[in-house]
Amino acid sequence: MRVTIQPDTEGVLNADAGTTVRRSVLPCGVRVLTEEMPGVRSVTIGYWIGVGSRHEADHQYGSTHFLEHLLFKGTTKRSALDIAAAFDAVGGESNAATGKESTCYYARVLDADLPLAVDVLTDMVTSAVIDPEEMETERGVILEELAMAEDDPADVAQERFTAQVLDGHPLGRPIGGTPEAIEAATREDVVDHYRHWYRPEELVITAAGGLDHDQLCRMVSEALESSSWDISIASSPTPLKTARDEVIPVRAGTEQITKQVEQTQLLLGGRGFSASDPDRFALSLLHAVLGGGMSSRLFQEVREKRGLAYATYSFSAAFTDAGLYGLYAGCLPSKVEQVTAVMGEQLERMAAEPVTEEELTRAKGQLRGGTVLGMEETASRMNRLGRAELVRGEFVDISETLAEVEAVTAADIQKVAARLLDSPRAVTVVGPAA
Repeated sequence: MRVTIQPDTEGVLNADAGTTVRRSVLPCGVRVLTEEMPGVRSVTIGYWIGVGSRHEADHQYGSTHFLEHLLFKGTTKRSALDIAAAFDAVGGESNAATGKESTCYYARVLDADLPLAVDVLTDMVTSAVIDPEEMETERGVILEELAMAEDDPADVAQERFTAQVLDGHPLGRPIGGTPEAIEAATREDVVDHYRHWYRPEELVITAAGGLDHDQLCRMVSEALESSSWDISIASSPTPLKTARDEVIPVRAGTEQITKQVEQTQLLLGGRGFSASDPDRFALSLLHAVLGGGMSSRLFQEVREKRGLAYATYSFSAAFTDAGLYGLYAGCLPSKVEQVTAVMGEQLERMAAEPVTEEELTRAKGQLRGGTVLGMEETASRMNRLGRAELVRGEFVDISETLAEVEAVTAADIQKVAARLLDSPRAVTVVGPAA
């Protein structure tokens, strides 16, 4: 079943393999989506705000990630220790993730402890203090986090490659900001960012596991009534951020980032597809054949036959209105030119000739197994609901997803490869100077 999500639509979206998906919109504009999973004793719940690093004003760059840290540092009712102790006391887990297009604060608890998770997460999202002293402490923590990433050649390669493929676009910026931006961030900038985005009409709550949808809606409503938000005014949810009609430039060619390490990190790629592109299922199968496992073409050609690298694979990243694809290998500096040529040849071969029937069957089995096994976890289902609401604007159940995958032909994969090759090619190399 494929269901387009309308801003104020409520009801059952799907019933798949014994689970039930429901969506409600509270009078204040908060959206609640759940997947009830009979027989499961845990719940993963996420509080999503549709703001990521791409939405930051220049003077607020890094604020989204800053807030991810600061919301755990205390509210008008709880200290940072109170927040941590609340989840520790019930054996639960809590964390947050900042992305390029959204931020999610989430927890996994026993079904009986869902009221506690709702109470604490609602308090964090609606009533953060953003204490000046805590902000200075977290400034230091974030700078250490960025320094750690800069010491990891693989992280450096991924960030530089993204900036090269999405040249000059906010999507190309590092999610966590830069040391310069974090150093320059003021409390006023961060608070303004918080007040602008953290509002009822921007909040999406998704949960999956052993729960009752109506009970969760009541818990959320009660928690919001005692929060710092004014929910007395009726409001509609913020509309889906639609795709923009723009072509993001690629900084084509090879860019070398010199680091004194033993192994060079190599990425080759270009523009990919948006999250709602109709060819996304064929793209997934292309990656399964090209670089999705030990039987993939990259693994066989780069590692098994030629011994040029230990790790090699292909990947994609999809956003509301853009995307990128890449081929990766870690190799000795002396092998960079050879590995680059082999990876490029394998991609070009995908466009020049159809994949074999054996490869297609194996790729479909790989995606089918990965999709179904991934949905065994409540966190995966919670995340799927969040992306359906904030990125795609539609919910696709597992059965429909598998049917879409099964319908892909070898010709479809060949066409997708040709689309990828239409993009200018970027190569990022992180390692010793050639």
